[in-house]
Amino acid sequence: MKQAFHWFCRKCGFREDFGRSYYWKCPKCGSPLVISTGRRYEVSKGRGLARYKSVLPVTPLKYMGEGETPLVKVSEEGVEVWFKLEYLNPSGSFKDRGTSLSLSYARKLGYTTVVDDSSGNTAISISLYSRALGLKPVLFIPRTAPEGKKKILRFLGAELHESESRGAASVDVVEYSRSHPEAYYVAHTWSYFYVIGAATIAFEVFDEAGVPDYVIAPVGSGGLLLGLAHGFKTLLEQGLTTKMPRIIGVQGYSVQPVNVALKGVETPGEESWLADGIMVPNPPRLAEIVDAIRESQGDVHLVGNTEVREAWLKLVDQGFLVEPTSAAAYAALERLKTRLQGKSVLVPLTGSGLKIIPLM
Repeated sequence: MKQAFHWFCRKCGFREDFGRSYYWKCPKCGSPLVISTGRRYEVSKGRGLARYKSVLPVTPLKYMGEGETPLVKVSEEGVEVWFKLEYLNPSGSFKDRGTSLSLSYARKLGYTTVVDDSSGNTAISISLYSRALGLKPVLFIPRTAPEGKKKILRFLGAELHESESRGAASVDVVEYSRSHPEAYYVAHTWSYFYVIGAATIAFEVFDEAGVPDYVIAPVGSGGLLLGLAHGFKTLLEQGLTTKMPRIIGVQGYSVQPVNVALKGVETPGEESWLADGIMVPNPPRLAEIVDAIRESQGDVHLVGNTEVREAWLKLVDQGFLVEPTSAAAYAALERLKTRLQGKSVLVPLTGSGLKIIPLM
């Protein structure tokens, strides 16, 4: 008999069978939840994320091309760089992996509307997948969001509610979801679906190339880093590998909560608004992010606008049309090349640069 999945709170111990209800945070203590299982990792036939359905709490209802992104290996100054081209997912970012799981679960439970607070990659992903799955997307965004992004979201069918700020949007969306029982609050910065979705990146890399020595990933809300850590740790714990990569998180000098939590002090440096996707001041899973970095004997590196811009242009020169947030990880790699001689390094290129051209 296969092991079941459970909602589980690491802080207070809350536990409930998965599949009959939905929680975006622990109903007892308000902490982030995980979805746990004792199932064995197996690779199944099929396409995309469905290949890893043995360890996924829900299988995508509709395959739209998410997952199975190319892994391109490039030798750079003695370092073997593994670029995972996540910007080639349907909506142009790795967020499609988590969105496909989360919205499939919403449909399974009978929701007709999905709601979230985002004006970036997640908003576009939710809008696109909602359209494909017959759901109504409602998005709360800051009033200052670029008009180009608003046009994209409206084109995809999203109902937009403009709040005074990012912080206000995160409050307004919760109030909306409470007063609209038909609305499923995606809560992407809290949602474990986005962590599990990102874990499939690790599974794909392992299936194709094994385990890298290092992973360098941008850190905003932390779903990508936590997913990669969870994926490789799953393979390690189940005896499929004896190796765990060292995980290096990348943040900007302007907003560096993980760096402060890990090192106890803020590091001064150049402003870093160019990589806006990692400007998340209070990630809900901060403690988990720090634990994942420490357990892997990894680190956090900070970058500024100059480094990000230079790295961004170098990536474009190599044929990778990505957004600046993707380039933040490559900027950190550039600085660490001497230390990483002879090592393999996974660098996920998280989002497409095509979406920012109208905003430039």
